[in-house]
Amino acid sequence: MMPQGSLSRIYAVWLRHFYILSRSAPRLLEIMYWPSVQMVLWGFVSRFFAARGGADMATLDVALGTLLGAVMLWDILFRTQVGLSIAYLEEIWARNMGHLFVSPLRPGEWMCAIMLVSLCRALVGAIPAALLAVPFYGFSVFDMGLPLLLFFFNLVFMGWWLGLLITAMLVKAGPGAESLAWMTTFALAPFCAVYYTPDVLPLWMQQVGQAFPALHVFEGLRALTMRGEFIPHYMWTAFGLNLVYMAIGAAVLGWAFNDARRHGTLLQAGE
Repeated sequence: MMPQGSLSRIYAVWLRHFYILSRSAPRLLEIMYWPSVQMVLWGFVSRFFAARGGADMATLDVALGTLLGAVMLWDILFRTQVGLSIAYLEEIWARNMGHLFVSPLRPGEWMCAIMLVSLCRALVGAIPAALLAVPFYGFSVFDMGLPLLLFFFNLVFMGWWLGLLITAMLVKAGPGAESLAWMTTFALAPFCAVYYTPDVLPLWMQQVGQAFPALHVFEGLRALTMRGEFIPHYMWTAFGLNLVYMAIGAAVLGWAFNDARRHGTLLQAGE
């Protein structure tokens, strides 16, 4: 159990970002806008191709549910990773890192706080998109029940460790490398087989993809939506990989912070 002081410091950092987000309508709109737009567009695209392919209503419903579930869950991963990286960049843009770390705040506490911030940002974006899918397509992602929570948390964990690794690169390279926060997850998407089964990929891409928890999550999603079968093996594999990568991500970011503090570059970082 964390000491009360640690919990208070984590809450203080989270509260700072909560106020930044909750009191900025443009920030809230941007977070909610893209997941909802992607959900609407992908839904109509899937309906278009299914109708032109002569699919019956049952097949259309399965295809639509599979695609919309993949779109929403992938956005959870992306928003979690970006939310964590942006939480660091906002401190840099505000030149606030020095103020944070002359306080008793420890790097591990700051990591915990920004992981919670990124989770909140992901939920703010995902929930409106999931609710809009009901009147648009008659599809509710919440009908998946308990497996949805397992899919969700595995992708949140992957977003977290990706965010930690990307933040470590930003600490070392400076805010000039902020494009890494946006492009890294998209570069992994083809390997993770988000919208298709892995067997369409070249063999070497399939082998690389097996190392990413997201591939196993989306395989589990397709098994559930297309065959009505929940396969725990996919979730356990994803969870085990996430534990390993989370430890690596935390260790790498901790090393990057300590190195930056020793060399004084943490206080010099800015726009």
